Amino acid sequence: MNSAEDRARKDEEWIEEEGVPSLGEPLIQKYLDGRDALIEQEKRQRSDHAFRSTLSPMAAEASAIISAIRFEEQQTLWNREYEDNLAKDEGIDIYPGMMFSLAKGRMERSKLWQIVRKMPKGALLHCHLGAMGDLDLLIREALKTEGLCFSSDVALVGDEAGEKANVRFQYQLDVKPPDDTQPSIWSDSYTPHTWLPLTTAASTCGGGEEGFINWFKARVTISPEHSLQHHLGISEIWRKFTSCFPIMDSLLRYEPLYRIFIRNVLSQLHEDGIRWVDIRTDFTNPFRSTGCTEPDEDHEGMLGLLEDEIEKFNDSEEGKGFWGARIIWSSIRRFDTRAIVEDMKNCIRMKQLFPELICGYDLVGQEELGRPLADLLPELFWFKKRCMEEGVDIPFFFHAGETLGTGDEVDENLFDAVLLGTRRIGHGFSLYKHPLLVDMVKEKKILIESCPISNEVLRLTSGILSHPLPALLARGVPCSLCNDDPAMLGQGGSGMTHDFWQALQGWENLGLEGLASLAENSVRWASFEDLSAREWQGELKEGAYGKGIRAKRMQEWAAEFEKWCGWVVETFGPEHDVGTLD
Repeated sequence: MNSAEDRARKDEEWIEEEGVPSLGEPLIQKYLDGRDALIEQEKRQRSDHAFRSTLSPMAAEASAIISAIRFEEQQTLWNREYEDNLAKDEGIDIYPGMMFSLAKGRMERSKLWQIVRKMPKGALLHCHLGAMGDLDLLIREALKTEGLCFSSDVALVGDEAGEKANVRFQYQLDVKPPDDTQPSIWSDSYTPHTWLPLTTAASTCGGGEEGFINWFKARVTISPEHSLQHHLGISEIWRKFTSCFPIMDSLLRYEPLYRIFIRNVLSQLHEDGIRWVDIRTDFTNPFRSTGCTEPDEDHEGMLGLLEDEIEKFNDSEEGKGFWGARIIWSSIRRFDTRAIVEDMKNCIRMKQLFPELICGYDLVGQEELGRPLADLLPELFWFKKRCMEEGVDIPFFFHAGETLGTGDEVDENLFDAVLLGTRRIGHGFSLYKHPLLVDMVKEKKILIESCPISNEVLRLTSGILSHPLPALLARGVPCSLCNDDPAMLGQGGSGMTHDFWQALQGWENLGLEGLASLAENSVRWASFEDLSAREWQGELKEGAYGKGIRAKRMQEWAAEFEKWCGWVVETFGPEHDVGTLD
């Protein structure tokens, strides 16, 4: 007998002498049975319980295979000891659920990524138009756009100036290339706010045109370094974040680039398995039609082009199977009463002109620095009254609870959002701290548009493992996954695969069943058509699939999901023998 066997025998003898019971003892077994019953009781309260209970045999087998792959990659791809040399080269420790900016490259090499990439994700319910799309494509197209110019409020000398400069793009007539005696925008001699042809500004950048492209992308995105500096606090990262939007808007809101951008966004969404999108956008920055130096007097041109591009994509071969898109009109919450009311008036007028395009209203911007909903009650009550007078119905889809606060006026935005009848809540990060509101949200069937990667990059949480969404799911709160500002925050495009992957890998009790339930929720709560408050509630209570267009879309998603599960079983089943399920 070897030493290990000898030690094991002696341990067994000692345990028997001490009278320590085994796990098979009746008393211990009774405890374990009670424990299992308690866990099952809690599972029945989860928001995804009904979906799990009706899982098809094919989906159940796909779920088992994905769980096996997830476990395998936890032991290999996310294990420093298994890939020690690679981990040392990266200079970091690695583990499942690590910070997104550190995990992204490794994540995209995983087998689980290949699977989630192809998953039908339903609808994207929370995203901001100016923070989507392929930035590399956009700036390269801008460099080919005749008449586009570039300026800055300071000379772009040094990293700090480039980081903080207010740079803008704009179509200009008769702006001639500077001669050799005129200073470059990258030199101390540059005169602030001087418009230069974009190609000239790009060619004189260090590294030439490619150097300029890299500079632009760095200027309008949150770098991994920024996202990791949690000790600097939320306001610091928001200063960088909010400075990106005016730059992007100045580039996007010129018709030739706007059309290219919209087609690119819709194409990326469709390719990522997203069939519908409710897009938030504000209208504070001017829009210029092709060849026009003066901005449109209203927003009719911009919305008309958007509606036109959505229709063209839906009718194209590339867009086959895509359901469409609508706009949630968004005002800036830090603006004063006059500015917000004027924006509300524009929203109502544009709703009358584009009834199929505009589906709701929201207030956006950092909650800590913006006005709380309680302060905006006069404007919001005015808006609802004016909507009734004008014969339009524009429901609320409020941002609320995107904060670390507890019990302050920012955190209390959640109370006002619920009381004001919001149909969905953007982020709802602090909702889990409010048991009464949790019950009200469930009763009123308000969906939480959760954005885990955004919450991490903007320093509300250190990573997926400490995100509060699992607490909401456990309490039965309806939720969906969203990507918020993917082009700016590091996902690099418009898709949701990163957020889906993070949730699947990071939360042990989610699994494919829970992930698919979140996707199904997105379809159930999408704004496919205008509905009164009574009709909206009726649709959500109407059986498994509701009725009308919502029923059709949910059935289409279910069929696509079942087909995808078959692909998972066929492609990865032979590698992971999990048994045949009846």
